[in-house]
Amino acid sequence: MNTDQAFDLLKDAGVTESSSIQTVRRWLREGRIKYEGGNKNRNTGYIMDGTDQAFEMLKDAGVTESNSVQTVSRWLREGKIKYSGSGKRNNGYINDDSAAKLAINDIIDQNKDEIIHRLKLKIQAQEKHIEGIEELHETAKRILIQQRDMFKKEVAILKNEKSELQNETKDLLKENIELRNELIKLKENFRNNYNIESTTQSNDYSEKLGLSKTASNKEVLAEYKGLLKITHPDHNGNAKVFHYIKTDYDNFRKSTKGNE
Repeated sequence: MNTDQAFDLLKDAGVTESSSIQTVRRWLREGRIKYEGGNKNRNTGYIMDGTDQAFEMLKDAGVTESNSVQTVSRWLREGKIKYSGSGKRNNGYINDDSAAKLAINDIIDQNKDEIIHRLKLKIQAQEKHIEGIEELHETAKRILIQQRDMFKKEVAILKNEKSELQNETKDLLKENIELRNELIKLKENFRNNYNIESTTQSNDYSEKLGLSKTASNKEVLAEYKGLLKITHPDHNGNAKVFHYIKTDYDNFRKSTKGNE
C-alpha cells in the first residue's frame, strides 16, 4: 500500500487531515507503506492483506473500535479489501455481511466478560429499584391501614356522641314536659284555690293562697311572688288573673305595713 492509498484510507475512516498526514509519515518511517505520490491520477483502490491488517492500521491511527468495525464491514461490502482473519484466509472478495458479522463476533468474544459485568450491574440496579418500589408499596399499605383504623375509631366515637346527644335530648324533652305539666297543675291549683270574686272581700290571704292559717307574712309574700311570676303575661300567663293577684299582693303589703 502506498502513501496515497493510506491517506485515502484514513480520510475515508473519518480521521482528520492533520492526523492522517502525521500517521502516513510515521508509517513511511516504519516501512509499513511505500512512497508513491505526486501522481495526479491517484489510484484510490485499497490494497491490503485482509481485515486483520485493516483493523490493525485503523487502531494504530487512533480510530475507535466501533468505528473500525463499521468501516471494515463497509470496505468488505464494497470489495475493497479481502477477508482473512482468525487464521482463516479467503482469496476471493466477500460482498455480503458475513465477514462483518465474524469480525463483530470476535470483538464480542474478547469483551464478553466486560459485557457480562455491565449486564450484572444493570440487573443489580434493577433489582434495587424493584426492592425500593416494593418497600414504598409496603409503607403506603401500612399508612392506609393505619388511616383506615383511625377512621373506624372516629366513626365509633361519633356514633357514641350521637347516641349520647339523642339521650340528652330525650331527657331534656322529658324534663320540659314534666316542668310544663307542673306549671299547668300550679295554674289549675291557683284557679281552684284562689277565688277571684272574693278577692276584694276576704282578708284571709293565707286561706286564699292555700297556706296554713299560721303562715308568716314572709311566707305569704313569697307565695304571692311565685304566683305573680307564673301568671305574668311575659310568661304566657293570664293578664286578668295577674291583675287580681297583683292587687291582692299590694293590699296585703299595705296591711302588713299598717300592722308594723
